[in-house]
Amino acid sequence: MNTLIRILKHRWLDETDVQRALGTDTLHRIEERVAASERAHTGELRVCVEAGLPLSYLWRGASARERAIAMFGKLRVWDTERNNGVLIYLLLAERRIEIVADRGITHRVPGHTWQDISDAMAGAFKGGDYARGLLDAVDRVSALLAQQFPADPAQVNPNELPDRPDVR
Repeated sequence: MNTLIRILKHRWLDETDVQRALGTDTLHRIEERVAASERAHTGELRVCVEAGLPLSYLWRGASARERAIAMFGKLRVWDTERNNGVLIYLLLAERRIEIVADRGITHRVPGHTWQDISDAMAGAFKGGDYARGLLDAVDRVSALLAQQFPADPAQVNPNELPDRPDVR
């Protein structure tokens, strides 16, 4: 894509466009769903929705994947006790979906599983249903975490990261 057109596309959108696409109710439902899921497993799940990439990323032609990995670090998803954090990242300007999983879970879950979840999200997004796409993705990632890292009711299961989606 032409750099100038890409920059304009990304700069045209802002946080209000994310709010319009998802709505306050959907963001609250995602937060509740993440909180509920984390009671069933020891993993940590974050959702990040960005309207557009920062200008510095656009100038150097960075991809949505590069930004998702940076946000994985910035939101401290990598910094969980069991290295089993997962970030679901949506870049609205390009309708790109990235799932970044920490090393504790990547050794247990095949890479095509993350792609399947991303593809299902993309299908919902094509129909304009961002809420369903994100909520279904949260449910599917949560099921994987519960299968691989079930919570032990006899032990304390701290909530290491915020449950509220990060919106930029």
